[in-house]
Amino acid sequence: MPELITYGIVLGSIIALGAIGLTLVYGIIRFANFAHGDLMSAGAYVALFVVTDFLAWVGIPDTNFGPFSFGWRMLIAFPISMVAVACVAIIFDRILYRKLRSKGSGAVIFAMSSLGAAFILRMVILIVWGADSLFYRPGMLRPAMDLPLGIKIRPDQVLIVIIAFSLIIFLHLFLQSTKMGKAMRATADNMQLALVSGIDTERIIIWTWGIGGALAAAGGILYGIDVQLQPSMGWNFLIPLFAAAILGTIGNIYGALLGGLIIGVAQQVSTAFLMPTYKPAVAFIIMIIILLVRPRGIFGGKSA
Repeated sequence: MPELITYGIVLGSIIALGAIGLTLVYGIIRFANFAHGDLMSAGAYVALFVVTDFLAWVGIPDTNFGPFSFGWRMLIAFPISMVAVACVAIIFDRILYRKLRSKGSGAVIFAMSSLGAAFILRMVILIVWGADSLFYRPGMLRPAMDLPLGIKIRPDQVLIVIIAFSLIIFLHLFLQSTKMGKAMRATADNMQLALVSGIDTERIIIWTWGIGGALAAAGGILYGIDVQLQPSMGWNFLIPLFAAAILGTIGNIYGALLGGLIIGVAQQVSTAFLMPTYKPAVAFIIMIIILLVRPRGIFGGKSA
């Protein structure tokens, strides 16, 4: 059981990254983005392209990076992928969602539009990379370290947790200490008041999509490092992402972090009693229970 809890924290940190991006977008734009999971897939595959194609073409060797299963190229691919997916998220907003906002479209129209965007991203991945499972470094041995209580964990998984929490801390500092972060928080509290106060809300929306897309990309890459890459990986994450966001109170990034960890641990611990294929059902059940018992989540309010 301690080992499953440890693996749950690893999975939960990945879910938290995606859920924070999802809840950040909802907190400011009031938009449940069904394409967010596929932005995670896009991030993983952009990193794959950079690692296996672009940097190979440039001539940068992919030598080993310490005890990890990936090489030095990943250190370059990681930020490039985050920026690339941030741009993709912003482009979707500028081309599609902004027009819907200007027309006063309802929540159903936004949901269907984001669903269409999700299918577009997934089809592009399928066309370019195919449907097979892929790895950043095929055939690379991934030894595990022995910890107390019989826990075996790979160096990759330790690094995943460190990177995930580092990004979350960086986002916290950005929101609390920078002028843009404070403007984002004000816009999340009341967009109309922020607009009257002189805040450029369209610029805030661009930043929101960019940050959400970058965090989604990071989560997708980390999951690809931990397990493998599949075109449907982001879609399979969608229910856990929403469950984490709802559990932690939609619009609250700290709640999304806690919700992601709870969902991740619950899913992994459930494998002691259920087949791993039922893990998404566990997240779905938790989401339903929270909606019935505490519809506003464990923090009971909204904040950026």
